[in-house]
Amino acid sequence: MSILLPQAFHLMGSPQMGQILLPMHLPVLLSGFILGPIFGLFLGIVAPLLSSLIANMPPPHILPFMVLELAGYGFASGLLYKMLGKNKYGIIITLIIALIFGRLIYAITIFVAANLLHISDLGVIVVINATIKGVYGIIAQLIIIPPLIYALRKSERLD
Repeated sequence: MSILLPQAFHLMGSPQMGQILLPMHLPVLLSGFILGPIFGLFLGIVAPLLSSLIANMPPPHILPFMVLELAGYGFASGLLYKMLGKNKYGIIITLIIALIFGRLIYAITIFVAANLLHISDLGVIVVINATIKGVYGIIAQLIIIPPLIYALRKSERLD
């Protein structure tokens, strides 16, 4: 899903569709919820690497940042769901914190790369642009993931 879904979105629209709807983020976040933090972390690392090898998406200059961001999403969603999942609002809280955590990892890696390459102010612009472009994808994740997890929980296929 984490390789096919992004390809489907890229085929349906412009090459920028992946940056707007963040289709690879959805399966990685779900893997954390469903499979736990270790498998979520693993999928967050492997999915963008395989996708880049197979389809050159994400492109090489974005790949390291995406690998770390998605690994953060998968790990945080798995770990936090284990800790907060039984709470009434645990799924939503887990998802929001995981999204913030992954985006913080992305921001930190951009800032580190910008400093290492002596590119001033690039980090802030890149992170803000990525967040603004990805707002629709973030909203979609907030709409799609909680009902899926609730349904899996209700069907007793989760937990």
